[in-house]
Amino acid sequence: MKFLVHCLIDWPRSVARHFTWLAPLFARVTVGWVFLLSGWGKLNNLPQVTENFIGWGIPFPHFFTPLTSGIELFGGLFLLAGLLTRISAGALGVTMIVAIKAAKWGEVDSLETLLGFDEFEYLALFLWLAIAGPGILSVDYLLQRWYDRSAARDDPTATRPLQDSLPP
Repeated sequence: MKFLVHCLIDWPRSVARHFTWLAPLFARVTVGWVFLLSGWGKLNNLPQVTENFIGWGIPFPHFFTPLTSGIELFGGLFLLAGLLTRISAGALGVTMIVAIKAAKWGEVDSLETLLGFDEFEYLALFLWLAIAGPGILSVDYLLQRWYDRSAARDDPTATRPLQDSLPP
């Protein structure tokens, strides 16, 4: 039994520990690129996108169309860089909730249908990024390290933050 636990749980966990940087980077690049392009396309075709918003019953479409397009463009750009990741993922997650409710809800006939929407899958990635954060290959991580070090210099009696004691 101990051998099975080691082979099936301990060993994969110890290998995965070396790749904790990969999952958030992969998620950020994937959705960041998609939403950067999506927002750019919408901003360059605002009249048609506004008509879609009107058809879906979204209130104040002339206001929300450029706002949503900008959130997608800049949210995608920020996710690519790992800058303001949690805020960007949260804002993009809200746009996915609205997209599902406004444009897709009429198609939902089962949980399987709902979970099969691309928007729902994006929402799952945005939720994960908003909670887990951007990972160490991000501007957010570099800014946090810089802030923690400058705070420690300003107050030498303060205890070191936990993440400064972790290996990079």
